Order: sequence, then C-alpha cells, then structure tokens
Amino acid sequence: MNALDAETIEALRDRLRELAGDAEVRVVVLTGAGDRAFVAGADIKHMSSLGVLEARRWGELGHACALLLETMAKPTVAAINGFALGGGCELALACDLRYAASSARLGQPEINLGIIPWLGGTQRLARVAGRGFAKELILTGRIVDAAEAERRGLVNAVYEPGELIERVLETARLLATKSPVALAYAKEALNLALQGSYEASLVQEASFFAMLFSTEDAKEGMAAFAEKREPRFVGR
Repeated sequence: MNALDAETIEALRDRLRELAGDAEVRVVVLTGAGDRAFVAGADIKHMSSLGVLEARRWGELGHACALLLETMAKPTVAAINGFALGGGCELALACDLRYAASSARLGQPEINLGIIPWLGGTQRLARVAGRGFAKELILTGRIVDAAEAERRGLVNAVYEPGELIERVLETARLLATKSPVALAYAKEALNLALQGSYEASLVQEASFFAMLFSTEDAKEGMAAFAEKREPRFVGR
C-alpha cells in the first residue's frame, strides 16, 4: 500500500532532489506502485514509537518531500491510482496537478489517531479546496471518493484506472513541450497566490514577465508564432 516508512520517505526525498536538479527532466510524475494505493499513509507502527523530538524530525523529513514537489522549478503531477490518505493525500496536494483513478479515495484521517496532518495538509488542503472543506475532512477524518474530490477541486480530473497513467503522461508530454524557464516562472508566481500581499504578488508577476523577455525561449516562442510553426524551446 506504499506506506511511508523512514526508508521510503528518505529515498523519495533524495530522488526528488535529483530530479529537481536535472535539467534534462522537464516534468515529474508521482504515482504509487501497484494498483491499490498511491500512498495509503504513514507507517503507523513506526510513528507509534516516536517521541516528541523524533516526531519533529519525522515531520521535517516529510515536509522536505512536499516542499520539493511544490517548489522545484518544473511541473509536478500526481497520478493518484488508489488510496491517498494522510501523507499520501498531502504529497498529492504538494503537486502542481492532480489526476485520480475513479477507484481512488482521498482523505486526512489523522484525527482518528489523535494527531493532525504532518506534511502540510492543514495549509495546502485549505488553499486547494477551500478552508471549509479542509476543516470538514481534517476534523472528521472523512474519506472522499474520486468523484467528490473532483467536484471539490481536490483533483483536476478523474479517469478509469486503466487509462490513468497514459492520460497523465499525455499531460506530462504536453507540459514538456513548453518553455522550461517560462514554466518555472509561472509556477513560482502561482505559488505566491493566496500568500502574503496581493499587491506584492502582482509586482512580482510583472517582474517575472519582464525578465522572460531576456530569454531565448521568449524570442523563439514569438518567432514561431509569427512564422506559423511549432516552437523549439531550450530552457534559456
């Protein structure tokens, strides 16, 4: 069920760091092994043995993974192929785009263990799907199906299980045709939404927009449009 134990989450963090720094990688897709779960949550046996300081370090390790997905300068896409509970839902929330199989189930049931989300769920779920819905899921521990998740804006689209990966890869291939530098600036600007000063975020967007005019990709994109051909972006 792809539960997050210490070995798994450390390996995920290290792999995400590698992908974030690899200029040849244009898009990162995160999915679960098998067909039952994306990530069914944390390893409860492991968590039950933690003291306060160990729990703090465990949480920091999880936050590192989520922040890498959220802030790396390339799109991250979650292909939610089954249960995405607790830390699994939170990893999906940290991705830029989320697509689910119709069989998927999502939720933050930590309250049933006497704890709260630990990978940023209290913040990201409220930003993605609204504070009222976030409070409902986190305070009650209710699990939602893929159809409700889509209605609530928790996922972008729902596909049949046998179609999910190919449809997600179609989106990834589309993203990979875009300018990497423009995608990075767009992602950074979008991440500023609902954070800090609205006016300051608008100023930052204007700055990013202007800076892109110094790039080869902007010149190529506009030239390709004028010449009625597909652009060939190089990430500079």
